[in-house]
Amino acid sequence: MNSAQKAERLRNLHKGPEILVLPNAWDCASARIFELAGFPAIPTTSAGVAFALGYPDGQRISQADMLAQVKRIAHSVDVPVTADLEAGYGDVGSTAAALVKSGAVGLNLEDIDAESDQLVELSEQVQRIRTIRQVGNEAGVPLVINARTDYYLAEIGDPAERFEAACHRLKQYIEAGADCVFVPGITDPDLIRSFVEALRFPVNVLVGPGTPPISELQALGVARVSVGSGIMRSTMELTRRIAQELKMSGTYRTMLEISIPYAEANAAFER
Repeated sequence: MNSAQKAERLRNLHKGPEILVLPNAWDCASARIFELAGFPAIPTTSAGVAFALGYPDGQRISQADMLAQVKRIAHSVDVPVTADLEAGYGDVGSTAAALVKSGAVGLNLEDIDAESDQLVELSEQVQRIRTIRQVGNEAGVPLVINARTDYYLAEIGDPAERFEAACHRLKQYIEAGADCVFVPGITDPDLIRSFVEALRFPVNVLVGPGTPPISELQALGVARVSVGSGIMRSTMELTRRIAQELKMSGTYRTMLEISIPYAEANAAFER
């Protein structure tokens, strides 16, 4: 598939009938593991990529470093790749153009300013989405936009008014050209159902403590579920346990019990 075909494939995956389950990759090895496991598309995790390249999360990594890693990932797999590009790294037009060149065909775009921890002005965020849509269309790759609001994850605003405020924003993002809307931080089934029913549009849920299982999310009408940096951070914890065992006891049991055989790991890249 070329990039335009991959974009259409990714867009259609949001329309069911099965919920789109996405494990977030941070490098080529994780992306290939997810592809070989049978996932039909692969997102990246901004935090995972940042950690792997030596940065903290929160748009501290440069646009160039992030997109270089996205390009490596996109070229290591055959399925569509969608990138977590945080708030767009300042110039969303150039970021979208670089995304097209990377070979990825979709992106997450969040609406919180990393420096102030405040929501970007609604009109400005709407214009960012329109710009991304225009850049992709002009390049012949209709990018799949997953428009995120951080009302719940960052606990912004009055809790009693949060749902209506978030819905108002998300409806504007939909009108501006988003293909899916992302509300990280919601785990209560009734709240998730309320978003699905109010928006009547593909909704993305982020896995976290208390998130219902996939089968229940599908029954609630959720179109897409992603794990964020969860798998990458689990890998970091496993690496820490191996390192502690090696340092403290001088043994290798954990590493030897769970490692992928060398030949299998090597074969994953014989494409």
